[in-house]
Amino acid sequence: MAGGAIVNTAGGKDYPGKLTLFVFFTCVVAATGGLIFGYDIGISGGVTSMDPFLQKFFPEVFHKKKEAKTNQYCKYDNQLLQTFTSSLYLAALVASFFAATVTRAFGRKWSMFGGGLTFLIGAALNGAAENVAMLIVGRILLGIGVGFANQSVPVYLSEMAPARLRGMLNIGFQLMITIGILAAELINYGTNKIKSGYGWRVSLALAAVPAGIITLGSLFLPDTPNSLLERGHADEARTMLRRIRGTEDIGEEYADLVAASEEARTVTHPWRNILKRRYRAQLTMAVAIPFFQQLTGINVIMFYAPVLFETLGFKGDASLMSSVITGLVNVFATVVSIFTVDRVGRRALFLQGGAQMIVCQVIVGSLIAGRFGTSGVGDMPKGYAAAVVLFICVYVAGFAWSWGPLGWLVPSEIFPLEIRPAGQSINVSVNMFFTFCIAQAFLTMLCHFKFGLFYFFAGWVVIMTVFIALFLPETKNVPIEEMVLVWKSHWFWNKFIADEDVHVGGNHLQMANNNNNGAARKAGVDA
Repeated sequence: MAGGAIVNTAGGKDYPGKLTLFVFFTCVVAATGGLIFGYDIGISGGVTSMDPFLQKFFPEVFHKKKEAKTNQYCKYDNQLLQTFTSSLYLAALVASFFAATVTRAFGRKWSMFGGGLTFLIGAALNGAAENVAMLIVGRILLGIGVGFANQSVPVYLSEMAPARLRGMLNIGFQLMITIGILAAELINYGTNKIKSGYGWRVSLALAAVPAGIITLGSLFLPDTPNSLLERGHADEARTMLRRIRGTEDIGEEYADLVAASEEARTVTHPWRNILKRRYRAQLTMAVAIPFFQQLTGINVIMFYAPVLFETLGFKGDASLMSSVITGLVNVFATVVSIFTVDRVGRRALFLQGGAQMIVCQVIVGSLIAGRFGTSGVGDMPKGYAAAVVLFICVYVAGFAWSWGPLGWLVPSEIFPLEIRPAGQSINVSVNMFFTFCIAQAFLTMLCHFKFGLFYFFAGWVVIMTVFIALFLPETKNVPIEEMVLVWKSHWFWNKFIADEDVHVGGNHLQMANNNNNGAARKAGVDA
């Protein structure tokens, strides 16, 4: 590759360079920002199923849970309990907008540092909580940390990675989320056995461990060349690009970065600019992908896994162990995505995972209907329960190699530099808003929709799978600063992008026009 850049299948270029040890370790450290998000997702459902926690903070739910004959669908239906879970995501939504300014003005690493530090304080407050107010204030601080980390980490990973390995390295963030979820579920399983009843405090306080990892780790991270150029440090950016690519032959890539940086400097109001017609495709994806990701129904499983399994007739430790099993599946299926995303592409994983989730949701809904009907009264034999867990695991696997990692990867790689922090903030805020909605409404929806809730989410997965098939072009192996060529080659989005809107380092517009039909077909869409 030393002779120069090579045109790739999507109409962009493959720059010279390799995966250096330096890039690998920086991406691993940055990806640990996903641990705080994952740990929180996994821990909240576990503690809300622990009797000592419910007795202290939510006695009404505790008494309903202990009633001999209660509607299985409704025993956890409590707005204050749902607020405990959901308040974090509302805080993350607001924080992501402030994080965009910090990320652009000071660099990606300081946004990660601020997120980790705030999460650390929230963990301490939650572990020491004596009333619901302390719990929720702690959750809000955790949410601010999540908002900053989720805004900056995916962008950092996409900017540091070589184009041909961007998917693999970016999915490291989702892998860390799944590891955080699994660690939380294992900790919940252990702390639930503490006889004196303070196990929930240990579970909540241990959130300080992943927070400490990203807080300290971010101090040692270098800035990305994109961020250095954006802030006017051209010589440092060139030096850093040589270091992360492991080659002196960076002329083509550096020229594209400079072109993107010069374009970015002309934009003083990225929030206003992102509404322009030429960014319609990116804005649509930044809203639609996180919106759809939450409507896969995954948070029904991940937030409330122990609660859900108890509702389905599992007891105490059995419900926590079932959630550990789904957590293990989540981790291993995410590893599958890491090794396939840059080979088979984003679209293939989206479409296959969507089909798998639809089938499993319909089966799980039908199995639950067969035992509990609409009354919610009944029990579940061991063999029947095992079948429910099996299909939930297959569903989780489908999510974990498709909408889970790709919901963060694709939005982080499609925005031009001039609107990238604003675009990622929209992605995070939409994600957090609908995560908040699902977290706040799920237990009430389960009470009223009953087994039909699984059919409800299956219907949404049908819609989002069709959306991907029609409107998302393939983005694998495309250099991040040349992504505009992919949109220019798409059968639908090309009408929003004028020729003069295409600015890259070399004269690639003619190539994009000449290869319009072929590139679109290779992206999986017939132009």
